[in-house]
Amino acid sequence: MPLTIDIENFLQGHCQAARLLVAYSGGVDSHVLLHLCAASPAFKGKITAVYVHHGLQSEAEAWGGHCRSIAKALGVRFVLLRVNALAKPGESPEEAARNARYQALQSLINQGDVLLLAQHQEDQLETVLLQLFRGSGLKGLSGMPESMAFGSGLLLRPLLDVPKQAINSYAKAHALQWVEDPSNQLSDYDRNFLRNGIVPLLRQRWPALAKTVSRSAKHCAQAQSLVSVLARDLFLTVFNEVDGTLAISQLQRLDMAEQQLVIRHWFGHWGLKMPAQAVISRLFAQVLAAREDSGPVLAGRGYCLRRYRDKLYCLRQLEFEPEVCAVQRWPKGQASIKVSHQQALSYAPSSVGILQEHWEKAVVEIRPRSGGEKIHLPGREGRHDLKKLFQEAGVPPWERLTIPLVYLDNKLAAVGDLWISADFYSEKESGCISLSLAKAMCH
Repeated sequence: MPLTIDIENFLQGHCQAARLLVAYSGGVDSHVLLHLCAASPAFKGKITAVYVHHGLQSEAEAWGGHCRSIAKALGVRFVLLRVNALAKPGESPEEAARNARYQALQSLINQGDVLLLAQHQEDQLETVLLQLFRGSGLKGLSGMPESMAFGSGLLLRPLLDVPKQAINSYAKAHALQWVEDPSNQLSDYDRNFLRNGIVPLLRQRWPALAKTVSRSAKHCAQAQSLVSVLARDLFLTVFNEVDGTLAISQLQRLDMAEQQLVIRHWFGHWGLKMPAQAVISRLFAQVLAAREDSGPVLAGRGYCLRRYRDKLYCLRQLEFEPEVCAVQRWPKGQASIKVSHQQALSYAPSSVGILQEHWEKAVVEIRPRSGGEKIHLPGREGRHDLKKLFQEAGVPPWERLTIPLVYLDNKLAAVGDLWISADFYSEKESGCISLSLAKAMCH
């Protein structure tokens, strides 16, 4: 079976790309893709072969050397990337290697670059079957897209409609030399189990299996694109851009299928892995159906879902394990101070706030809440308990712990950037400072 793909025609419109990066493992598929690109005069001087060294097999170093020599023979640039592909808790070895590989490749992509991957029709078949067996919805059953945004550039899969047999025939016809990964013969991994045992059996009954499943994946992708538009429109009716929350009362006005669409879209907004149906069911039963004052929590891998009043929050690890600020003195003349690993407090000139000359003369200290603090607010009678002020302002309980208190000469002068004590508040054009609390820059 001849390989009929016209790589120049496929990449038409991308030929002006600054660089074409080919993910090159040394295997037959990526070698054929690299060979096709290198044979095209239109791409001369633009191609870089990228080998990702996962460090998981002893042969990997030799494979890297092989890839380097092939790239040199083809007259293309070569880059070797070393990654740590060890699985994290809850991550499969396959997932860990894939994530490490994609992160490394993404680090190379500049604006206008195109990354080419060599996945073919049988790879698409395996992907769709795996998603089917995991109970995926339309998005999973859409398989791998032929084109997608990737970092600052674009990712393309030119061989996605090409049968594996055609790739092998091309490699033999051009006497290509490639490496064979012995782990591909092990059926310990799900994909290998399908490739080595299940797909050959299915093909005996349905010879055109890869082609027909690939067609089904395209149907699912088209349907998913329509569903995505609906999900986005529904999402925008309940999403609060200021704090990233969902309005629970508005969400619950939608029917159950629409609510689930919104939740999944919300996860996508935060760049999280799509939640399993069991997670969504627990969210509705344990969080959304709970009393407003019960403080329910649903924790996942690297995130947790919480409700406070009429808002549903999605918190990252650092947010739902808040760091209380340390007691420290604010150095004279320093416009900002890091109050924790996550937050920094700064001041700037203002017409209202703390009188600047008072600030400069005082000993300024940052302290965490210890409980029972009260403050006298401008324009209000009496002294107010911070707990009640936080409740009035709708500040979620987990955020209250992280808000630093500012003391001037041992007197409470400000609560983060929320309130200034009436004892220190002033209105004087260009004679005051205002406080601002923001996430700290990590180095």
